[in-house]
Amino acid sequence: MKELLQQYADYNIWATKQLLDRINKLSDEEINREIASSFSSVYKTLQHMWLAEEAWWQRLKLVEHLDLQSEKFAGSFPELTLHLAKQSQLWADWIRAATNTQLEHVFAYRNTKKEEFKQPVSEVIMHLFNHGSYHRGQLVTLLRQLGADKIPQTDFIVFSRKR
Repeated sequence: MKELLQQYADYNIWATKQLLDRINKLSDEEINREIASSFSSVYKTLQHMWLAEEAWWQRLKLVEHLDLQSEKFAGSFPELTLHLAKQSQLWADWIRAATNTQLEHVFAYRNTKKEEFKQPVSEVIMHLFNHGSYHRGQLVTLLRQLGADKIPQTDFIVFSRKR
């Protein structure tokens, strides 16, 4: 399980970077343009991705009352991408250092509706990385709606072939 989670952590960083390299060629207006989607702009989608990684990180660290910088963040796009990259790297580093016991540990947490759940850490981490893939797919759609070309492939198989 640990090896798979390490691969997904590395993939999460790689795939997000591929899209950010393309997104960074957009204008600020395009990055912030309102478009019908789950999150109404490229900026807001990436902010949500950071929020999810940050929230799960704090839950894993047993923070009782989450204090999410991402939720109130209103900084520049480069600052946003830096925060997301740092959070993703924290996950990758934690997984590399984790023992199988830590990954199998069942922990209790509350979702945003204050409902309590108990799950193995490994399942939460898999959810986190799948969540990132889902929103990267939305970013691709947003890029297409903005008329962007040369959108990179971010499929796991493409990542695996480059290793």
